[in-house]
Amino acid sequence: MQVLIVDDVASLRRTLRLTLESQGHRVTEAGTGTAALSMLGSERIDLVFLDLRLGQESGLELLPTMRMRSPGVGIVVMTAFAAVDTAVEAMRRGAFDYLPKPFTPEQLRLLLARWEQVRGLQREVDSLREQMRAAVPELDLSTDEPQVQSTLDVAFRVAPTDAAVLIRGESGTGKGVLARAIHQRSKRVGRPMIPVNCPSLSAELLESELFGHARGAFTGAVEATEGKVAAADGGTLFLDEIGDLPVSLQPKLLRFLQEKQYERVGEARTRTADVRILAATNRDLEADVAAGRFREDLLYRLNVIELSLPPLRERRRDLLAIARHLLQFFARQTGKELHGFTPEAEAAIYRHRWPGNLRELRNAIERGVILTMDSEVDLRHLPHQLAQLPSAGRIEVGGPVTLEALEAEHIRRVIATSASLEDAATILGIDPSTLYRKRKKLG
Repeated sequence: MQVLIVDDVASLRRTLRLTLESQGHRVTEAGTGTAALSMLGSERIDLVFLDLRLGQESGLELLPTMRMRSPGVGIVVMTAFAAVDTAVEAMRRGAFDYLPKPFTPEQLRLLLARWEQVRGLQREVDSLREQMRAAVPELDLSTDEPQVQSTLDVAFRVAPTDAAVLIRGESGTGKGVLARAIHQRSKRVGRPMIPVNCPSLSAELLESELFGHARGAFTGAVEATEGKVAAADGGTLFLDEIGDLPVSLQPKLLRFLQEKQYERVGEARTRTADVRILAATNRDLEADVAAGRFREDLLYRLNVIELSLPPLRERRRDLLAIARHLLQFFARQTGKELHGFTPEAEAAIYRHRWPGNLRELRNAIERGVILTMDSEVDLRHLPHQLAQLPSAGRIEVGGPVTLEALEAEHIRRVIATSASLEDAATILGIDPSTLYRKRKKLG
């Protein structure tokens, strides 16, 4: 391994260096925190031995910065002033282990062996993540839509903090993708992000899934289990469709948000966990609060930062770019060399309103890639509903329809094929403000 020793005492650095080199490791040294940070920024370092007292500098204060500079590095703190509270604080700030001075070569060898095992597990996790990325198309977060860009700007500004985030949007708009992007840009990126699908289980089973249960807590609980809160300790808990969280469970989640404390089902012992909360919903939570289905105080705790993702029908500037990204992904999956969509297919994709949002688009593009035997995906390869104009055959010029219905259909079609509302207003020959009022009136 490539090891960095950070200690202000040259004789101690030399002794440790000789021991490490005798065990086959490559070693560099730094006498100050500034020098250590410079090396972390310019060299590949696997493991750092960091003294907690660097002259006037504090190793504890330096530790989080080192973790941010090199997220994958292991940090072992060393001190002659061993104390349990110091060890706990060092681990809390991201240290891999704690080594009180003086230590023996055997202690050092065992510690290095443990870190090598951790590195092996990390490599396995990275490999599995790459396999998942190859199997599941991650949507490109680049956008030409001002509303989406504004949401991303706020999301990435809040990502390094521990603030709770509530992501709103229709089903299938990419709320989970945005939550993962926030976690990946947070200081918790080296820790797990654990998802919880709130509508998936009954209140009793969901409580057990969240907080865990003691052995014998209920029928079938033959062993004690940790919940997802414990699994996410130090990382992020993503509560998907939080609006469907059972009312009976909401006070317990609120307490955890406020105090970071919880109990397993069937157990009196209070436990703690350091977890960052991200939540998502497709529901009108304010209406649920008014109806007594959701606690107002819980909404306030979850909604520290609110992000909204628009439906796909309102992302016309991004629609074809997303479709082409998905086409290339599925082309690689199926071993096909595709150049894109035919003009007719692109027009149909652009015209369709996509009520199922990104999920529906993904399925449609996958179908098209599978069915095509050509170098392009044509309209005939896509789901049949894409070939139909909105309300096709029902509202026609000269047909038995009112002027109001005819105007509404015309406005819908112009908006569906325009790059922006301003362009649609220009085509219609009206002011954008007038078009906005007509959209609102027509729903």
